[in-house]
Amino acid sequence: MALNWDDLRIFLHVARGEGLTAAGRSLRLDPATVGRRVARLEAELDAVLFVKSPQGYQLTEAGARYLPHAEAAERAARAMGDALGGQGEDLAGPVRIGAPDGCANYLLPAVCARMLEQHPRLELQIIALPRVINLSKREADFAVTVSPPEAGRLTVQKLSDYRLHLMGHRDLLARAPVAIPEDLRAHRIVGYIPDMVFDRELDYLAEVGLDRPDLGSNSVAVQLNLLKAGTGLGIVHDFATPAAPELVRVLPERISLTRSFYLVRHADDQKVVALQRIARIFAGFFRDELARLERSA
Repeated sequence: MALNWDDLRIFLHVARGEGLTAAGRSLRLDPATVGRRVARLEAELDAVLFVKSPQGYQLTEAGARYLPHAEAAERAARAMGDALGGQGEDLAGPVRIGAPDGCANYLLPAVCARMLEQHPRLELQIIALPRVINLSKREADFAVTVSPPEAGRLTVQKLSDYRLHLMGHRDLLARAPVAIPEDLRAHRIVGYIPDMVFDRELDYLAEVGLDRPDLGSNSVAVQLNLLKAGTGLGIVHDFATPAAPELVRVLPERISLTRSFYLVRHADDQKVVALQRIARIFAGFFRDELARLERSA
């Protein structure tokens, strides 16, 4: 049976997005069109691939059996494009990058700008989520993480270490200076909402011996803005400090953290030349931008 590749592509987007709306956004199609194409594929296969539930479109048993074959067709299509395009050709098409929101906000915009200068036909999409990106569901082509995953068919590459310090607004610290750790008691603490810390590497406050935050958010960008508003003290990425020149370090000789970024990809993508090239370019620009921002801190 000869199947339409576009229908297979739509099936994959619905399976990964768990719904017509999310698939339509990524495919730039209206949800009704996506639904019709899924129905056409189901008719051709004489099988029900999805069941609609309160959580969205979920794969049926038949859909789950069909998924690896559709993914194999996707890999073959990408490999064919690589073979026809060649190593030296300009890279093109959509690439989705998942990252924690601090990285997404303060590192990736400049990284993506440099990638687009070199390859203007790329369509780069940044997913900033306060949780781990699910590559198995193809939420992204690759992801930046703060700890290496321990399960799944994934390849992991360490990108770089990065540093963090306790910081606060200079006006706040002028009113209530911090010379010794005991002085911290005079200040509110800003940090992650404890039950929303999605990776143990983000549990900064516990490591430096501070209590639960008085002001909490699951977003690094929100935490930084709280500090810029003078509401308290909190742990800040060095690479974010150029965006907040009003913040100064507090007890830097005592409170200094080091963490690492990792680039994570689906194992099958190792066979796709274009994605390997994109990942290599991304990693180089990422390290350059991180080093530049930390030098400015």
